[in-house]
Amino acid sequence: MSSAPGPACGRNATQRMLTLQLRELEADGVIMRHAYPQIPPKAEYEISPFGQSLGPILLSLRKWGQHYGDSIEGTALQHQTPDVRPSNACAHT
Repeated sequence: MSSAPGPACGRNATQRMLTLQLRELEADGVIMRHAYPQIPPKAEYEISPFGQSLGPILLSLRKWGQHYGDSIEGTALQHQTPDVRPSNACAHT
């Protein structure tokens, strides 16, 4: 993991989202966490056998997205009203 600052929200928001996603993947059994009792704390992650079983599904989904991605993105934007279009959530200054 890089220690470089993240997007405009700052590094903390990025680190927090990573932590939440890793915890969710661990709870779902997709990854396994190995914690080491040291200072500073250290944890390593590896994909579980269950997570490995998702490989063919994810590759198939990627292939589908590559084939249909442009048409889906264009259609989705056409059907969104201005108040629900994606915005930069970090841009409250």
